[in-house]
Amino acid sequence: MTVLNGRQIAEEKLDGWVYVPGGLQTRIHTGDFATGLKIVNAIGEVAERMNHHPDVTLRYTEVDVRLTSHDAHGVTQRDVRLARAVSSIVSGAGVRMESASVSRLEWALDSPAYGSVRPFWAAIMAMETPEGQEDLVDPADVHPAIWFQESGPEEPRQRWHPDIWLEPTQVQPRIDAAVAAGGTLVSDAAAPSFWVLADPEGNRVCLCTWQDRRS
Repeated sequence: MTVLNGRQIAEEKLDGWVYVPGGLQTRIHTGDFATGLKIVNAIGEVAERMNHHPDVTLRYTEVDVRLTSHDAHGVTQRDVRLARAVSSIVSGAGVRMESASVSRLEWALDSPAYGSVRPFWAAIMAMETPEGQEDLVDPADVHPAIWFQESGPEEPRQRWHPDIWLEPTQVQPRIDAAVAAGGTLVSDAAAPSFWVLADPEGNRVCLCTWQDRRS
């Protein structure tokens, strides 16, 4: 099936869902474990009927759901249909779902010759590289993906930096909170794709969204 890009997914107007790398995610606030278990079971029944299965994390008062088409390496209409079905289940249960508190973490390694270090990190993390890509991903989709970008050899330099993917409406509140906590906004030149911030010691992090990207 055709992989949808961020703009196409936004046009579906899936309230309570956020598009982060490779998938749709939501957080369902159930209030208690028993309600969460009922919702997970209902999602499972729908998923079986649709023959398309989500990744579900059940916790005491929350259920996190991630939808992706593994065979297509991205979000397709199958995920959109299942997202609507999950939203209907949540509405019928009288509980709340939202995406404001949802984020997805990736790690970037800046290296002047990252081709020489990628095999080490693939081995030590037991990660794989999908066909046609350079990123390392966890086959179980538990650990954050690792991607590599070329950097200069100058020292001292920050080798690792985290990328935090967010719902676009949540970027400014995160920036405001980070600045209030002593950080600085280093650059917004690439906004709305990403913003670069730094802590008081200069360690950098990127806040990322699907906006203004090809995929």
